[in-house]
Amino acid sequence: MTLFAARRALLSLFLLGSGLAQVSPAPAPLPAATPPPAPVTPASPDPALPGPPPADPRPARPALPPGPGGGLRGLWVDAFGPGLKTRAQVTRTVDDAARLGINTLFVQAVRRSDCLCRLSTFPVVTDRDLEKGFDPLAVVVKLAHARGMRVIAWVSVTGAFNTNAPNTNPQHVFRTHGPDAGARSWLARRPGGQWQEGRDGWLDVGIPEAADFITQGIVSLVRNYAVDGVQLDRIRYPDGAVWGYDAKVLARYQGETGRDGVPTPEDPAWAEWKRTQVTNLVRRVALEVKAVRAGTWVSAATITYLEPPREGDLVSFRRTRTYWDVLQDWPTWMHEGLLDLNVLMNYKRDSVADQAGWFDGWNVFARSVAGRADGARAALAAGSAMYLNEPAVTAAQARRSVDAGLGWVGYSYRTPTAGVYGEKESTAQGLETLRKLLTAPGAPLARPLPWTEAPPTTRGLLGRITGTPVPGSRPVEVWQGGRLLAQGVTDGSGYFGFAALPAGKTEIRVSGQRWIDTVPVRGVVRLPDLLVHDLQPVPGQPAPPATPLEPQPPEGPLPGVQSPEVPPTSTPPVPSVP
Repeated sequence: MTLFAARRALLSLFLLGSGLAQVSPAPAPLPAATPPPAPVTPASPDPALPGPPPADPRPARPALPPGPGGGLRGLWVDAFGPGLKTRAQVTRTVDDAARLGINTLFVQAVRRSDCLCRLSTFPVVTDRDLEKGFDPLAVVVKLAHARGMRVIAWVSVTGAFNTNAPNTNPQHVFRTHGPDAGARSWLARRPGGQWQEGRDGWLDVGIPEAADFITQGIVSLVRNYAVDGVQLDRIRYPDGAVWGYDAKVLARYQGETGRDGVPTPEDPAWAEWKRTQVTNLVRRVALEVKAVRAGTWVSAATITYLEPPREGDLVSFRRTRTYWDVLQDWPTWMHEGLLDLNVLMNYKRDSVADQAGWFDGWNVFARSVAGRADGARAALAAGSAMYLNEPAVTAAQARRSVDAGLGWVGYSYRTPTAGVYGEKESTAQGLETLRKLLTAPGAPLARPLPWTEAPPTTRGLLGRITGTPVPGSRPVEVWQGGRLLAQGVTDGSGYFGFAALPAGKTEIRVSGQRWIDTVPVRGVVRLPDLLVHDLQPVPGQPAPPATPLEPQPPEGPLPGVQSPEVPPTSTPPVPSVP
């Protein structure tokens, strides 16, 4: 047994012994084929629903002042049952949220590469319960805005298929790029070629065409609807650390790294490369969205599996399943300004040993690493699994989140209590019980609290290299005033970008090319495509050395430096040797 396999076996034994349910980390219980949904009982040795939590012996932390995002009071509204599929349902959803004191709705727009909307590049969901001709996203935005609520369009980024509710549109991605599409398949695969994880099929973000498809779809929501933001859910690889083995992805990895053979799942270089693909997609989406509308919030629903890292300790974070299993590096996303708002899927049961402490610990860790490279801070909110807990637990978690300086979001409107999820009470009954607790005097939703913050990222830079068969993993540098300001790498399509940069004259250096442009105070500057001239070594002779790139003075471009004021020279600059 390999060390990796042994670690996975020990993890499985630990989960069984602790009674921790392995619920879907995306903010959605597994759906039933038709409403009313038949909830899936969380996997646990004891199928009984948890009772009231035991008294917490830990000393209470003093309440902290609210940080960025601290005024957010949100509710996830999923698309796996009633709530969004008719005008009457949407009207009731917005009314119920207003009675709860909610100021932000996270509305599921994209389910599995299909949309509860009619003006995106994704096909419309094929659901017999969707009112004919109805556009849920347009109506919920209109009604929620009239009540003073913000609307964040929630997108299941890598979702492609579910056996219970497949999309029947012949143009759906699963039918055009699914398991039978051969070399045109975009699905994430295991080493043996298997693509299905439980009931689901996932897109692989390491396939450049899939990443482009995802990005264009999300941007179309911002372009065509007055949403206040987008939320990236399932922005990761599936559980198990054994995904990414599509032949095209392996070929990319080998071409960009120079490595031979098929990497093992426990290979750290392979894991790091895939993790970078996830981050590259977050970067591309964030900058493309900001290029359309700079004031749009870019959010992610992020993973918080098991016990938390130590406060402020990124080394201990890199030992978590969040980092090494599903390949999310959300502290980096915050630090680089790619996320305006991080909503932790902090799905814990206070009634299970240690999990109340885990809930608080993840909140503390997130706040400790929310600082950005530009000195600002990312907004934070804690997401509670209302469907796993009794209302008193949900109210307690909301209180502790707010006391930690974070905002709070509940999952979900359709299943607001464990009783509703277990089909022991109706959604209306669960919402009413929850409302009484969350709006009681002194409770987090006791008084109407508008959330009016502006997103911290409002500018950036986006570009692309072309002219090479291996456009990915090229180092990119950002210089301002003779100082190296930031570094990154190109993605599989050659895109690169940076957020949280100071406004002003900026030089980009990538693969022997340089470009000078100005980062605006607000908005995203899009550089023209930079043509890369890769040098091929002459047989029998060593490759020429790379020309050192020295900082340039601000007084105009020098020979070989491209800038908006001076067209590219006919003689290209000497490229770096890859």
